[in-house]
Amino acid sequence: MVDVADKLAYFQAITGLEDPDLCSEILAAHGWDLELAISSFTVTNSDRPESSATVAADVAEVGRSERSSEELRLLQRSETMGGVVAPPGLAWKLITLPISVISGSLGLISGAIGLGMWAAGGVLSYSLSMIGLGSGSGRNGDSSSPLVSVSAAGAEAMDFVASFEKDYGATRPNFVTEGFMDGLQLSRNAFKLLFVYLHSPDHPDTPLFCERTLCSEPLAAFINENFVSWGGNIRASEGFKMSNSLKASRFPFCAVVMAATNQRIALLQQVEGPKSPEEMLTILQKVLEESAPVLVAARLDAEERRNSTRLREEQDAAYREALEADQARERQRKEEQERLEREAAEAERKRKEEEEARERAAREAAEKEAALARMRQEKALSLGSEPEKGPNVTQVLVRFPTGERKDRRFHSTATIQSLYDYVDSLGCLDAESYSLVSNFPRVVYGPEKLSLSLKEAGLHPQASLFVEPN
Repeated sequence: MVDVADKLAYFQAITGLEDPDLCSEILAAHGWDLELAISSFTVTNSDRPESSATVAADVAEVGRSERSSEELRLLQRSETMGGVVAPPGLAWKLITLPISVISGSLGLISGAIGLGMWAAGGVLSYSLSMIGLGSGSGRNGDSSSPLVSVSAAGAEAMDFVASFEKDYGATRPNFVTEGFMDGLQLSRNAFKLLFVYLHSPDHPDTPLFCERTLCSEPLAAFINENFVSWGGNIRASEGFKMSNSLKASRFPFCAVVMAATNQRIALLQQVEGPKSPEEMLTILQKVLEESAPVLVAARLDAEERRNSTRLREEQDAAYREALEADQARERQRKEEQERLEREAAEAERKRKEEEEARERAAREAAEKEAALARMRQEKALSLGSEPEKGPNVTQVLVRFPTGERKDRRFHSTATIQSLYDYVDSLGCLDAESYSLVSNFPRVVYGPEKLSLSLKEAGLHPQASLFVEPN
């Protein structure tokens, strides 16, 4: 087991740092993990640029290598004291290989356990907050934590703006309180360049530059009018990463960038070292003049895209309106057609019903007529043949309401029913119910007299009767 003194000696031998206190602080910042401390130190120093002549910086570099503020401070201090140190050799890697494997395995296991605990805690916290049992809920449902979560980069930007305003006042560039990429997107949407200021609080020129130059009213007003501003402290994670990406070698450091294609940023100008407000104004005006055609072209292109989109939306809206009107007319036409079809079907149904009713009535009338004909025939047959004149034969004259007269001879023993049968067999009367009546004296031969013979009824030897419909 390597003790603390051996780790400190190994670290000094590999990094070339002579200050034992600084080496102890770096090792303590890494939990006395010798391999991790050496790897972090050497990678950081080997990635440091020697010049800043390039014009493009990869956006992906902004999102890598997150470190704590204490670690960054130690690394910066180590750079000032020890300079650039070469990576460890093959012999050292072979010596520390077992330590690397063990520490890497333990790191993976602890990371997996920590991730699981974090996920479970997040789910439990969300579930409790949904039912009103979260630890941050007050009596009225208020919470001390913000309603909208702030990213780490946004929190650093807010801290930087608050600290800068506290130290140098409110007359300053309006730094956005968001991460660098968000600020870059804001400048892109506003068709402006992004003014970047990297703040080094330990640099001796920083206070004077901020007070007399950056916070001078003409320069601050010019920057606020023509740029979107973003600032970062190089002690913070994103400020340190941006100093690497923009290859800042001297402070105070300012830069002007803009979004480029393929997820890259174009570095248009960088200003290193202290400058007067007039010098800064001259530099920024020159950058603004040189970049004006690009910004104007981007604005015109965006305006053309917006106009094309608006025209397309208007055309789509007009097409939808025309389509809806056509559909409404088509629905109206179909509804009218369906109404006409329903009316035609209803008329056809009524016509068929009337035709069926007529046919039924005609059939019933024919059947009735046939029944009457059969009845007349049957009654005529029941009367038998007309008898010849004689003392026992009665002459009967029947007068109908139409004035028609019919006469016939009957045996005196024939009943009044025979007279009704005779009238029925003639078919000269439309009425279904009638009575035979004599005038002088008036006698109605109704149903109570149907069984009387003609002689018993006083109609022999002759009689004259009227048919009287009931």
